[in-house]
Amino acid sequence: MSDMIQVQIDSIRVHLMAPHRVVVLKEVNSERYLTIWVGSYESEAITVALQEVEMIRPLTHDLIKNIFTAFNARIVRVEISRLQDDIFYGNIIITANGVETSIDSRPSDAIALAVRAHVPIMVSQKVMESAGQIPDQDLPETPAPLAPTQKEPPPLTEEGNDRLSVFKNFIDKLDIDDADKKDKPDSPAT
Repeated sequence: MSDMIQVQIDSIRVHLMAPHRVVVLKEVNSERYLTIWVGSYESEAITVALQEVEMIRPLTHDLIKNIFTAFNARIVRVEISRLQDDIFYGNIIITANGVETSIDSRPSDAIALAVRAHVPIMVSQKVMESAGQIPDQDLPETPAPLAPTQKEPPPLTEEGNDRLSVFKNFIDKLDIDDADKKDKPDSPAT
């Protein structure tokens, strides 16, 4: 385990264009981060545990934790052990009857269990070296301009004018004065 690095959950982020989430893990005592894509159900399971939301019935990860407890097995830690072909591999490390056992797991499920069992999340040094990222420290001393200098847009082509003419025709047909009259209440009769 000496080649393992402890991390903590920094955040869970939502990808706006896909149904996937990213779990951002931060190395303890360092500014190195590891991002892992997870499914929406797994991110929800992690979030529920982080927020300590009480559920009426146990969710899948609560059930797994309860099974370990029922068989006198204790979750010791979870590990993200390797990265192969852009796929992360994980393990749940348990002890039962004095024997330590490693159980193959997706990292997202292992993390969901780690949050529930309050155990460390460890990442292989090799994984962290190949996939970990340190935010840029070399920021410019002078602020960059907010926007490039504006140039005059190029003139529309004949095809562009034809495409936009549909909107011009629509706007020309609108009777704005008539719409204003419909929005105003009738004036009282005198």
